[in-house]
Amino acid sequence: MRENNFPQIWVPDAENRDLRQPFATGYVLTIEDPHRFRKSRDAGCFVGLQPGRRNSGESEPQMRISKEGDEYLRTLLVQGAHYILGPFGEDSDLRRWGQKLAARGGKNAKKRAVVAVARKLAVLLHRLWVSGEVYEPLRNSQKAMSAAA
Repeated sequence: MRENNFPQIWVPDAENRDLRQPFATGYVLTIEDPHRFRKSRDAGCFVGLQPGRRNSGESEPQMRISKEGDEYLRTLLVQGAHYILGPFGEDSDLRRWGQKLAARGGKNAKKRAVVAVARKLAVLLHRLWVSGEVYEPLRNSQKAMSAAA
């Protein structure tokens, strides 16, 4: 496959071509048409990273993810999330958000944070693909610093 046929989308480690190529190729080939979703949030549901629901009155228990959709792409996204949250992941808003989720504590906090980051990564990749924007790792941090100054 030629690299020219695929859009330039951001991946967890853009410097490492060994990781970038299968990740971007798998994402683009699975989604196929970026305009198949009305909202980018639907990309996370398409991959099967949406938590199930069973609401009853006031209680909203946290359920497991649906695991519907493409298993290979879901695996790639979860591996990307593990890399982002791991010791070698570069500093970014996505990493900080995931670490904040993992720091909440609890029995499965790290696992839940990984799945949440994987879902957010799917949404972010779709948004960047549709809009053609360039990824800024510390976008929200820069806004907060300029507002404080």
